[in-house]
Amino acid sequence: MLIDTYGRVATDLRVSLTDKCNLRCTYCMPEEGLQWLSKSELLSDDEIVRLVRIAVTQLGITEVRFTGGEPLLRPGLVGIVERCAQLEPRPRMSLTTNGIGLKRTAAALKAAGLDRVNVSLDTLRPDVFKTLTRRDRHKDVLEGLEAARDAGLTPVKVNTVLMPGLNDDEAPDLLAWAVENDYELRFIEQMPLDAQHGWKRDGMITAGDILQSLRTRFALTEEGSGERGSAPAERWVVDGGPHRVGVIASVTRPFCSACDRTRLTADGQVRTCLFASEETDLRAALRANGEDSESGSDEEIARIWKLAMWGKKAGSGLDDPTFLQPERPMSAIGG
Repeated sequence: MLIDTYGRVATDLRVSLTDKCNLRCTYCMPEEGLQWLSKSELLSDDEIVRLVRIAVTQLGITEVRFTGGEPLLRPGLVGIVERCAQLEPRPRMSLTTNGIGLKRTAAALKAAGLDRVNVSLDTLRPDVFKTLTRRDRHKDVLEGLEAARDAGLTPVKVNTVLMPGLNDDEAPDLLAWAVENDYELRFIEQMPLDAQHGWKRDGMITAGDILQSLRTRFALTEEGSGERGSAPAERWVVDGGPHRVGVIASVTRPFCSACDRTRLTADGQVRTCLFASEETDLRAALRANGEDSESGSDEEIARIWKLAMWGKKAGSGLDDPTFLQPERPMSAIGG
């Protein structure tokens, strides 16, 4: 069990498969990209599957989310999913993706055992998409969403970040589109995880702003804390149902007290929080082959992981005036 000193138990594992991405979203990375991890620094397919196995069979993990960077850029993705689906007990598995490439991989991922997907899409306007992502791939994302829905990777969740002066007027249109296409829309407050460290609290589009905009067109009924559990999104029933819309307000309405997540970076570091300034190295333990018989064993890796999670802080620290962004950006951490 991955328990911390505040009694929270981690049952949800987020696994970053790569730091690379084929978009250059303005709130994530600079136009020229970043210095990517070398192949030797990345966990191998076998190492990823081994860590997931340890997490599921020894540490109580029941949900696994594959992230990036962009996980569809990982050559062995389908095989990783297939192998993890064979674990006992079988974890529920999902994928967070920008949707580019999903049209050609959705069916294979479903057949391998993936349960559902989260797809990032911030706008319905191709010109705004190009401005936000610095790539002309809007059509590819829409086709990827359709492919995921048709393959049964449901519920298909759409993650949207609203940016001032770009797409902050689109919330009602996005919700109408999501309802029409049977997607579950989730707005995410912009978080201080950009590589440029240009995030500013003042000027960001808040959960309150989003809800105010949505209510100009829709009747929203709060789902209630009993339904939410440890999920990061607060959800509202749209126009009496059955569709719902979520808001992940990491900045203005933090949900740290119910957090049940543990994170693995693409280079094998445990992160207890998206905004943590510390990491714990599992890759070194995976690759250890010293004289100590315990070195590199499943039991030793589980012990290190437990110790890391035991030291998890009470909150993200975002409400602290002295908060400093983590050195590693979102693309390296995994969402």
